[in-house]
Amino acid sequence: MNDTLIANLRAQCGGPRDGALLRFSLGNALLGAGDAAGAAAELKRALAFDANYSAAWKLLGKALLALDDRAGAAEAWRQGMAVAQARGDKQAEKEMTVFLRRIENP
Repeated sequence: MNDTLIANLRAQCGGPRDGALLRFSLGNALLGAGDAAGAAAELKRALAFDANYSAAWKLLGKALLALDDRAGAAEAWRQGMAVAQARGDKQAEKEMTVFLRRIENP
């Protein structure tokens, strides 16, 4: 199922529907399939389309943490928290604050 979803999402990349949501969805599916490196790459592409996509910052941090890049994860969450705060996305800001605390104070 996940392989089919990933293939379908990849087929749309580069087409008229390519954008932050497509790349976020692909990154999420890849992370769910255990491909943290692929997920991180797609989430970075999502953020290239829309740097104000707080959910993409949150998931990028998770992907980087799965790759044992604690500094990268922390930076992604810090940037995501700033974006979430600017947009009034309180829930995303709270979640990233908790994730950041967990890696800074294990």
